[in-house]
Amino acid sequence: MNDNGTHMPAGACDTHMHFYLGRFPAAEGALIHPPDAWIEDYRALQARLGLERVIVVQPTTYGRDNACQLEAMAAFGKNARGVMVVDDRVTDAALEDLTARGVCGVRFHMLPGGALPRELLEVVAPRVHAHVWHVQLQLNGRELEDRLDRLKALPGGLVVDHVGRFMDPVPTDDPAFRALLALLDTGRCWVKLSAPYESSTAGPPDYADVTPLARALAAHAPERMLWASNWPHPGQTAPPDEALMLGLLDRWVDDPETRRRILVDNPAALYGFGN
Repeated sequence: MNDNGTHMPAGACDTHMHFYLGRFPAAEGALIHPPDAWIEDYRALQARLGLERVIVVQPTTYGRDNACQLEAMAAFGKNARGVMVVDDRVTDAALEDLTARGVCGVRFHMLPGGALPRELLEVVAPRVHAHVWHVQLQLNGRELEDRLDRLKALPGGLVVDHVGRFMDPVPTDDPAFRALLALLDTGRCWVKLSAPYESSTAGPPDYADVTPLARALAAHAPERMLWASNWPHPGQTAPPDEALMLGLLDRWVDDPETRRRILVDNPAALYGFGN
């Protein structure tokens, strides 16, 4: 039983978190320098919430150097996968090595501090698609309408972070939100129901301006929703309690079986657990 007083299903997966450790140098010009958040810290969170699987995501702090995440990810063995940063200079041999280590996605953070420029998206996406990776994208969701055709043209899967991260949140009939639904309709897009604090102006505990978006997404394509903690909440001066973040899923998704699907089945399919 976790801190919410509920039993988590076997195989529950946190699809977005980061590791930090002082012995790994930050990238030049990094905008965020969080305190250490390491393997034993995250294991404690897993135990508290009843999580079993994890997707380790390269944070902007380390730029294009994936060493910190890869070292930590290895400690979780078969229950971990990775989303890292590679650019147009990456070799096929390097991609094969990363794939063997459990990496299955490339991160494009199209906000200040991101490691890869936007113009590399169409260059890198086909390279990693050849290794059955997806593209993980974080941007201001208000840009999605203008980028829709380009994103639809990418090969392979696309994972959109943090309920689309509409800054500020938009109504569900807004063209930008409709663009996100159109991406889901391709059958190759997933959305993380996570980190509402990254875009909400209403704030905790309900994040009332993000909740309608999360509920609409989950109703539209429950088979391609994911949940994530975004631990340790880099850049947040008052980090939220992860149990409360997990509890939001109950407000966003009414059906217990759909919540189980979001926590277990959807990430298992996308990230290849059990393969």
